[in-house]
Amino acid sequence: MIPQQLDLTRHKIKQYAERYHRQPNDINLIAVSKQQTSSAIIEAILHGQHDFGESYLQEALAKIKAINHPGVCWHFIGPIQSNKTREIAEHFHWVHSIERLKIAERLNAQRPLHLPPLNICIEVNIDNELSKSGIKPTELFALATAIVKLPNLTLRGLMAIPKPQQQLSAQRLAFARLRELLQDLNQQGFKLDTLSIGMSDDLEAAIAEGATCVRIGRAIFGSR
Repeated sequence: MIPQQLDLTRHKIKQYAERYHRQPNDINLIAVSKQQTSSAIIEAILHGQHDFGESYLQEALAKIKAINHPGVCWHFIGPIQSNKTREIAEHFHWVHSIERLKIAERLNAQRPLHLPPLNICIEVNIDNELSKSGIKPTELFALATAIVKLPNLTLRGLMAIPKPQQQLSAQRLAFARLRELLQDLNQQGFKLDTLSIGMSDDLEAAIAEGATCVRIGRAIFGSR
């Protein structure tokens, strides 16, 4: 089941990339494995998947310890409480959900010096939803400016989870706003290369608007 679903997802990424004149290899597939078993993750690893996204720290730490595979890249994609930063800094390669400078500063201070800098994406609340995490677009420049000064972090780009839309055109509008924010930052001297956008239901729109990381769970592992 998982190998077949992975193949189907990879085929869709290739198909959409070609449709919008992009290179499939420029789009990194993150398999969202929260609430999935270690055996399911191992099945995906054996089928060539190396990037996994987790949102719940204690669950993720148990899987990281159980799997202990040197080729796996772990992405933290959920909200972060201050008391969770040390273990995230010690065990993950990427964090996609930064919305507060305090959390970034704690990750920077707690990142072990023998590890490379932690890759960071700022989460933007692109639709200004009260129920969603992420900073306001108007606050983005100040937070990015502060994060790039932290030596144990590398600011890579932006992440967003727009409100659900059924139409492709509406999905693209939200992702286009995030892409434009990233372009604006780069025009102001930042060197960002990552748009972490797109899930199972809006994959085509994300790829059309420049996604470099897509976070796919249900389409690979099935419903949780």
